[in-house]
Amino acid sequence: MKIEDNFETFNSLIRRKFIWGPSPEIYGGLAGFYSYAPSGMALKNNILNLFRRELQYFGFGEVECPTIMPEIVWRASGHLERFIDPVLRCKKCNTLYRADKFLQEQLPDLMIDGLSFQAMEDLIKKHNLACPNCGNTFTKIEEYNLMLKTQVGNNVTAYLRPETATTTYLLFNRLNQDARRQYPIRICQFGKAYRNEISPRQGVLRMRAFDQLELQLFIGKQQEMEFEDYEEIKDKILPLLDWKLQEKNIVKPEKISLETTINTKILKKPAYAYCLYITYYLTRILGFPEEVIRLRQHSINERAHYADDAWDLEIKTKQFGWVEICGVHDRTNYDLRRHGEFSKQNFNINMSSDSETKEIPQILEIAFGIDRIIYTLLETNFNVEEGRINLKLNPNLAPNIVAVFPLVKNKENIRKLALSVHRDLLENRINSFYDASGSIGKRYRRQDEIGTMYCVTIDYDSLEDNSVTLRFRDTMKQDRVNINELVEIIRNKLRTFK
Repeated sequence: MKIEDNFETFNSLIRRKFIWGPSPEIYGGLAGFYSYAPSGMALKNNILNLFRRELQYFGFGEVECPTIMPEIVWRASGHLERFIDPVLRCKKCNTLYRADKFLQEQLPDLMIDGLSFQAMEDLIKKHNLACPNCGNTFTKIEEYNLMLKTQVGNNVTAYLRPETATTTYLLFNRLNQDARRQYPIRICQFGKAYRNEISPRQGVLRMRAFDQLELQLFIGKQQEMEFEDYEEIKDKILPLLDWKLQEKNIVKPEKISLETTINTKILKKPAYAYCLYITYYLTRILGFPEEVIRLRQHSINERAHYADDAWDLEIKTKQFGWVEICGVHDRTNYDLRRHGEFSKQNFNINMSSDSETKEIPQILEIAFGIDRIIYTLLETNFNVEEGRINLKLNPNLAPNIVAVFPLVKNKENIRKLALSVHRDLLENRINSFYDASGSIGKRYRRQDEIGTMYCVTIDYDSLEDNSVTLRFRDTMKQDRVNINELVEIIRNKLRTFK
């Protein structure tokens, strides 16, 4: 099968089984808004369950905050002033394009991130770039604020949050008390964020309403440099592409230990190195192969104004090249300092019991885009093998671990036994799906394409010898096993994927 056919087959699979839209489809859809199908929602929940389990191990608690906040919050955070995209407007058809993304698509061999408005306009002139829609020229690059504005109550101006992080920062006093002033304070939040994207494209890679999982470390300056947890992971090797390598047009990361990055000043702070490790670790356990992952450092011009350092974890995709699924940012004390000024709160605290010095805590942030994880995970694990779609997901992430089929649905004894096997798997907390519709071959194919690792078929012999056929997704091998041993067999196989 040609690679172009694979793209179309893959995109069709996503639209059929995982993500529907743009929504609402019955009214033609609104760009940038999508709905998750049952299989897509199951996959998302399994990813979140895995992350939450691992984050408990790393010592992170979880909070949930409102998605709408008053205007003063976003004035303090800087979003009203700085949360902008550069846009191009066609002089004839008035179509809007995000300038940096448009240039990256048109000039894929150039580094566009971090360029000034003037530098981007110079590239447009140099390469005679025009509107793809009508072929006419553009106006000068404009600023476009991504915040979504609303009214609450009696005409109180408010905004939908463009990321979850700010709402977490607003809880600092509470978190400080709850943690009994033990640092660093490790906290995470999962939830919806909203951005009024100019022209959302590429499906769930650029949406107007999307899910984030953001991790925050509130930490002191000295602790950043003398971070105990770093000692346990400093020998870990990560695929890193620092900004100096990018200036040489190098795109392949170097595999380098975190200790080396500190010793050579690629990274400044052991605590920040630890954050990069957590980011890489959480990505790897999802099942991404090592060769499609890189951590890319922002250039000095590309970084946000508050950032002391910033790296993106990117996944190499076949359709869209390198796609960012997570950002790791050293935000310094910018956020708490700004919110302290605007709220008249004192965030200047004693970070150590053996020190008289007070300081505003630093913030280290890890920001995952869950929808982007889902897209890149599906694409990475998508295969077409001998005419069948095989989605090679980690079985602990797949919407179903097991599917149970009665060979024929109109044979009452077979149907009852199949339902009994299905319910027994569920009672043993093994995610099972019951399907009696269509031929066995079609039922196998339906499960292969959503990543179900094991299929169990109950047939006429099952009534006689209490055995079933256990079929494996990747090899299509079939074994005959005793019903009484089925739960333990599947549990043992699942352990190899943890």
